[in-house]
Amino acid sequence: AYIVYGFLKSGRMTLSQELPVSERAWRMQGSKMFVPLNGAVKVEDLIRGVIVQSGNDACIVLAEAVAGSEEAFTDLMNAKAKELGLTMSTFRNSTGWPDPQQRMSCRDIATLARRIITDFPEYYKYDSEKSFKYNNIEQENRNPLVQRGIADGLKTGHTDEGGYGLVASAIRAGRRVIVVVNGLNTMRQRAEESERLMEWSYREFENVMLFTAGDTVEQANVWLGARPTVPLVGGQDVVLTMPRQWRRSAKISVEYTNPVAAPVSRGDVLGKLTVSGPGVPAIDMPLLAGADVARLGLPGRAMAVVSRFVTGS
Repeated sequence: AYIVYGFLKSGRMTLSQELPVSERAWRMQGSKMFVPLNGAVKVEDLIRGVIVQSGNDACIVLAEAVAGSEEAFTDLMNAKAKELGLTMSTFRNSTGWPDPQQRMSCRDIATLARRIITDFPEYYKYDSEKSFKYNNIEQENRNPLVQRGIADGLKTGHTDEGGYGLVASAIRAGRRVIVVVNGLNTMRQRAEESERLMEWSYREFENVMLFTAGDTVEQANVWLGARPTVPLVGGQDVVLTMPRQWRRSAKISVEYTNPVAAPVSRGDVLGKLTVSGPGVPAIDMPLLAGADVARLGLPGRAMAVVSRFVTGS
């Protein structure tokens, strides 16, 4: 869906555009949208067929329209995966049909889900539809968390090798959570475990605002500057999702070269802020100069050097 959304956003495809159905798409096995042989289907219907009905036939119709063939579309998928940093993903077809060389890690699935939601919010609405009727055949969304109103997307999956899996997302009180489960034995187990994981994430974790953009984290000394210090600020809001009990034991450290050499321009990266805690990987964020600091003129620099020589500071 990510590649198709990109085509829509760039104007290379429209939701009302009708795409031809090849015999290959019509004959595709597995879950189907039931597109008509040699017919034409609107792009918007095909998107719903892919997302709501898990239609393998709809996947192939879209792939052939975008790239000319499913094989060429698969090449686009692999190139896009590399661009998005999906380092543990290799695609062999557009449908997710089992293939010994086709792989995607849970982390990559979560990353792709996040990018779909953030890059194409105008199309993410299809993921929350509970059913879709096409060709007089109505099928319910296969995502049990969407059906129960617990999540607003995204997708289920199943293979004999990988078992039952699901990627789901929800937003509560402004905080979005994405969960991925895989390798489960039954659809019921998939539904129960994914709901349990979703509820646990909201119960045990919270968003903590550490700093807002422009807040001064620390004042850094400036060597040979027209002012003695420069504020170190965050370039953006620093919001971390962390375990609730972690707030009390979180450690924040600031690193920078002291003193900072003048001249300094607002926005220069001068150091980093590190947040760490038990059982959680450390997170680094850049600290920027919050103001311009000009360099002292020659007399001022001479006096500063003499002062440092005399006082040792």
